[in-house]
Formats: sequence, structure tokens, C-alpha cells
Amino acid sequence: MTASILLASTSPYRRALLTKFGLPFITDSPQVDETAFPDETAERLVTRLAVAKAQAQAEKYPEHWIIGSDQVCVLEGKITGKPHMIENAQAQLRAASGNSVTFYTGLALYHHSSRYLRQCCEPFTVHFRHLSDDEIANYIEKEQPFECAGSFKSEGLGICLFDRLEGRDPNTLIGLPLIALNGMLREVGLNPLAG
Repeated sequence: MTASILLASTSPYRRALLTKFGLPFITDSPQVDETAFPDETAERLVTRLAVAKAQAQAEKYPEHWIIGSDQVCVLEGKITGKPHMIENAQAQLRAASGNSVTFYTGLALYHHSSRYLRQCCEPFTVHFRHLSDDEIANYIEKEQPFECAGSFKSEGLGICLFDRLEGRDPNTLIGLPLIALNGMLREVGLNPLAG
């Protein structure tokens, strides 16, 4: 019998990343309030939300291995969200220009029937090169990163914005830390490299 895996997300980016493992899975969108608690750190916020997203699907999928994930970026000590509009994207990229932005991605693997839960937070830092206003405007026009925290897509043209990257797993930046997830899945007998 093949174990069932659920990705508690409808993000096309997370779905594409999980597909790399070659394991069958389904997706479903959890309904979770993503509001930060007062004085909650980025690390605690994304870890809490990753667990909440996985557990929100538990009653519906009690025998599935449920993957939850959440991500924020932090610039100059402040959590930065998705820009949604061109003006916000311009402001975010101007602030990031010549600076470092750290992304925190929470990850959880949950199985309701056995009450199994593993969770972690993976950091990943992007060091931006100095960007001109023209480069920022051209990038936004070409890629329209309005639904991406930090206003860029590292898997696309956004790579041209960076001086260097720093972290354990570049997939973390896209929204799903595959190295950490692989460890969790192998722990429960779901090894993507198994025959």
C-alpha cells in the first residue's frame, strides 16, 4: 500500500518543488488565519503557521502525511509580505537594494491518526546587489512578482537582482525546504530514492 501525501497548499511553486521527489501527492488549501501574534518572531510565526496548515487538514485527511509550509521575509528586522501592487513592489526592491533579506520558511509534517508531528524553520539569506530605479522598474514589468514575498522570483529573472545567496537549501527560497522535507519523509518510510 502506498502512503498518501497531502500538500496543504495550492501554491504552484510548492507543488512544482514537491513534484521533484516523484512521490504521488494531492493538494488542498487550508483555511488558516495568518495574522502574526504581537511580538511573535518570524521564526515562530512561520513554524506555527506551517503546523496550523498541516493540522487544519487533519479531520479531512486523517491517514495522509500532511505537509504544511509558510514563509515570510525579513528586511531590517521587519516582516515583509507580498507586495500585491506595483508601488509596494518598487518600495520593497528599493529597500532591499544593497541590503540582505532573510527568508524564514516553516515546515511541518503531520499524520493525524498516529499524532506524528515534525516541524522546523529554515532560514535563507539573499544579498541584493545595488539596483537602479530602471532595473527595478524593468524587473517588475517583466516578471510581475506581486504575489511573492520580497517582490521577486528567484527561480526566474529575480536571480539577476542578487549579489549572492546564503543558506542550506535554495528550494527554501521558493517556499518548500526540500532537504529538510526529505529527512522528515525518510524518517517515516517515504524515501524518494527507495526502489
